[in-house]
Amino acid sequence: MKKDIHPSNYRMVVFKDFSCDEAFMTKSCAATRDKIVWEDGKEYPLIKLEISSKSHPFFTGKMKFIDTAGRIDKFNKKFAKSRFTKQESESETE
Repeated sequence: MKKDIHPSNYRMVVFKDFSCDEAFMTKSCAATRDKIVWEDGKEYPLIKLEISSKSHPFFTGKMKFIDTAGRIDKFNKKFAKSRFTKQESESETE
């Protein structure tokens, strides 16, 4: 096996699907600031999910409405003052 190819921050992490309120714990090196107390009473890093195998229509067999419009509005609001938006508005006025 090759040495020094694995990340050094590989640890137990809780992934929580907020659309169906399900959570599972596995190993990951994903960065997060959130924490959660797991069933064993210990605190673990938390990764928030919108869709997992517990809520995805392919795995559940049920169609479910996902709030895509809210995410689009949130994105537009976040990047409304970016340099890319200013270039578009300047080119429209010319």
